[in-house]
Amino acid sequence: MTEPTELCRILVVDDDPAQLMLTSTILKKAGYDVAAAGSGEEAIRVAGRFGPDLILLDVVMADIDGIEVCRRMRARESLSEVYIFMVTGLADRDSRLNALDAGADDLISKPFDAVELLARIRTVCKLNRYRRLVEERDKNMLLLSELHAAYNATLEGWSRALELRDRETEGHTQRVANITIHLARALRIAEEDHVDIYRGALLHDIGKIGVPDRILHKEDSLTPEETEIMRRHPTFAYEMLRHIDFLEHALEIPYCHHEQWDGSGYPRGLKGEEIPIGARIFAIADVWDALTVDRPYRKSWPPEQTVDYIAGKSGSHFDPAMVERFIGLVRDGTVAAVT
Repeated sequence: MTEPTELCRILVVDDDPAQLMLTSTILKKAGYDVAAAGSGEEAIRVAGRFGPDLILLDVVMADIDGIEVCRRMRARESLSEVYIFMVTGLADRDSRLNALDAGADDLISKPFDAVELLARIRTVCKLNRYRRLVEERDKNMLLLSELHAAYNATLEGWSRALELRDRETEGHTQRVANITIHLARALRIAEEDHVDIYRGALLHDIGKIGVPDRILHKEDSLTPEETEIMRRHPTFAYEMLRHIDFLEHALEIPYCHHEQWDGSGYPRGLKGEEIPIGARIFAIADVWDALTVDRPYRKSWPPEQTVDYIAGKSGSHFDPAMVERFIGLVRDGTVAAVT
């Protein structure tokens, strides 16, 4: 009875026509894709075209012996990893060692038992299948990593473009994104969530694209109407980004970073743990960077003064547990003011 197998290419090499036909027939009936070669030279040519997963290679042949064929195949990059069974009637130890030294993976003695042969081939095909799955997984992981890098590069470009509109905050976005990740790690936020937190931090002020320049760059105090427009930038961010699938979870920071622990923030007046954790982390990092960096309208605050200010807002503006951990990062030097 033919046992179903996944497609596996096998090259059979033997200069005995009867044995070549017999072995090929056994393998074809078992469901394998089989090519045959009646000499060493032919085997090398066919292997290059056929791309076998496994080679059954007779040792004793008239033109080139199997050991030399094996060496030549191993010298080719395309055949260097193909599994090779050396089929031999030679029983002496030296002949077998020579075959293995030439690059054979295993030996089968003539005359061989068809059931044993098929069992051993099935094992090799399973190993090949597993190897291909691992290679495919590694390839996909590399592609995914490259895709994530491309996404992040795009978002970093967006954030730099936004900062061109507001020279007062140049460099702020990248700094605050890095600080946010430091605090996320200290709070033991799951590593898989860091990507979304980082992206959200990069895009935290993307909604300001929807704020007119006359308001964004106004030097005097904003009117109540202008303040209302400015306070809509988290909503603008939400409307801009909500249809972008890969930013679904990153959207929490652009949308919620102005919410406050006591419910007095905007745009939705979320309170306590209603506020997404990424936005709670970011809010502290944002204020730290804003106060410890020089702005045209004021000098930077010293780190201790900024720490006191953030501590004073614990429980009102900020999540108390996060404030405590953040101050610890400042004390141990993990987070420092820009100098």
